[in-house]
Amino acid sequence: MIMIQQTISPIDGMIYAERELATNEQIEAALAKSVAAQREWKRVPITKRVNICRQMLAHLIEHADKIGEELTWQIGRPIAYSPFEIRRGFAERVNYLCDIATQELSDIAIEPKENFQRFIRREPLGTVLVLAPWNYPWLASVNAIVPALLAGNSVILKIAPQTPLVAERYAEAFAAAGLPDGVFQFLHMDHDQVAEVIKDTRIGFVAFTGSVAGGHTVQRAASERFIATGLELGGKDPAYVRPDAQLEATIENLVDGAMFNSGQSCCAIERIYVHRDVYDKFVEGYAELTKQYRLGNPLDPATTLGPMVRTDAADKVREHIQDALHRGAQALIAPTLFPKNQKGTPYLAPQVLVNVDHNMLVMTEETFGPV
Repeated sequence: MIMIQQTISPIDGMIYAERELATNEQIEAALAKSVAAQREWKRVPITKRVNICRQMLAHLIEHADKIGEELTWQIGRPIAYSPFEIRRGFAERVNYLCDIATQELSDIAIEPKENFQRFIRREPLGTVLVLAPWNYPWLASVNAIVPALLAGNSVILKIAPQTPLVAERYAEAFAAAGLPDGVFQFLHMDHDQVAEVIKDTRIGFVAFTGSVAGGHTVQRAASERFIATGLELGGKDPAYVRPDAQLEATIENLVDGAMFNSGQSCCAIERIYVHRDVYDKFVEGYAELTKQYRLGNPLDPATTLGPMVRTDAADKVREHIQDALHRGAQALIAPTLFPKNQKGTPYLAPQVLVNVDHNMLVMTEETFGPV
């Protein structure tokens, strides 16, 4: 039976993309192909690997506007920002990794010993399984895909169901760059299939970015094998504002750190501790800047705050806000300032809370929203 994966756009609640999940036969073929391709790829000089990764980047930059629009439809990030995930952060990371590859992957000479030639050599691990999230699908995935390829590994990418087109654009870019067939592949899989792939002896490393619960699942699947896993999980990131902070720049950066991508970042600023000497000025400035956001259709270039990825994600944030208010917090932002804000939809007004304490969900659990 063919299983279908659907991507529902948060913009209008409609199906934006449908993809068939891989069959067991397709997964087996991909694993076998990856192993065979890696045997040849690891022999390719580093300089050629670097060149292919740079050409992949050039292809994606050339198509960044189209990719940005696709990303907006898939996750709801305003179109004013979406293309820059490729043009800025993604490009910076690819270029940096390519710049350091030759030096970092070269043999390391160690102290001489008579009748011996001694050195440390870094060997590729084989096939790397990359499990990438939807919220920053390019930035999170590049941290594993490009280093793995530069080091001589093959890669199988499993992207989040919300952003299937990202995997497809990677494949197109690598093909245009001349990457040998089978060195990079992607599979659309469900959780059970992913667990089975992790257990497969042909996987040499797993790189996961996602929730804490997801990280536990990955670790359990890999627990019976002697392979490493890289787990980049959720957080509850705090900021501290010192009394000598430059308030204008501090406010601007911390509002952006909390609200960008509707707060859907594992390194978003979720709590702020402010020195009493600057507390009042900071809070006033922070609230005023937050009120300047425009919540609306992310395809409108004037929109600066789009919908959250799903209604249930927005509902979780609403629950955190209500829990805080019930326990004595004060809300500084009137939701009526944001007409698009509607319960039962992913469109959620930003919020700034004061008089909070560590008995509140908003201070102890990852909110993952514009609060």
